[in-house]
Amino acid sequence: MAYNEQLTNRIREALAHLPKVEEKKMFRGVTFMVKGKMCISVGNDEMMCRIDPDIFEAVLEKSGCRPMVHGGRTMKGFVFVNEESIRGKKEFNYWINLALDFNKKAKAAPKKKTSTGRKKTS
Repeated sequence: MAYNEQLTNRIREALAHLPKVEEKKMFRGVTFMVKGKMCISVGNDEMMCRIDPDIFEAVLEKSGCRPMVHGGRTMKGFVFVNEESIRGKKEFNYWINLALDFNKKAKAAPKKKTSTGRKKTS
């Protein structure tokens, strides 16, 4: 699974002060789960941020940002930001903070049930 290790390390460092950060290999890269909720993912040359859907349209106007499209449907609240546009600390921190701000009010995905009907605890 190829992903951008330099960008992954930058995100890892930015989240190091937080409790309950988990890394999962998914979406052809690494996803950072904060408090059990998907927050930021890293692929080859971009990161995906989960942001407040209320600011989605305004954020799309930022340089290097594009919407996440899955199955032909735009996923409001998920954006990709190319690495070129986040080389500076200020720009990088802007996106990290947007994702962390939304994480505080985002809902975690429901736990999957096992074949016995009980909730899976990981």
